[in-house]
Amino acid sequence: MLPEAMELVIVTPTRQLVRARTSEVTLPGANGYLGILPGHAPLMTELGIGELTFQGAAQGAAPLAIVRGFAEVLPDRVTVLAETAELAAEIDLERAEAAKARAEKRLAAGAPDIDWDRASVALQRSLIRIQVARKFRGVPANSR
Repeated sequence: MLPEAMELVIVTPTRQLVRARTSEVTLPGANGYLGILPGHAPLMTELGIGELTFQGAAQGAAPLAIVRGFAEVLPDRVTVLAETAELAAEIDLERAEAAKARAEKRLAAGAPDIDWDRASVALQRSLIRIQVARKFRGVPANSR
């Protein structure tokens, strides 16, 4: 018989963000989103940049912005080791929008000495932070 819930643990190099019982996890894999339910087959996956959500947590399930890392999935546990991760409530929306504007300006300038990978990741990170913060706060995606 499959378990009804699983443990979700989300950590970064500096802290543990989440430790909760959940009935579903959706996380950004390197090649697309993965949906994980209790009893899922074991796997290890690289994480991309995106939004992680989970359901059924007693304290509520606010989304998180995740930037790269790895996830280990076991039938009764999902462990996320993220390069960076932020709870939606912790994201400073104005700061994220300023970072987006800087990244777009840097990419549009087309300077020959630009580190394109770094600038692209900065833009992706700011976009996902904005998306997660707006979703959490109930702000329409097309505002601003």
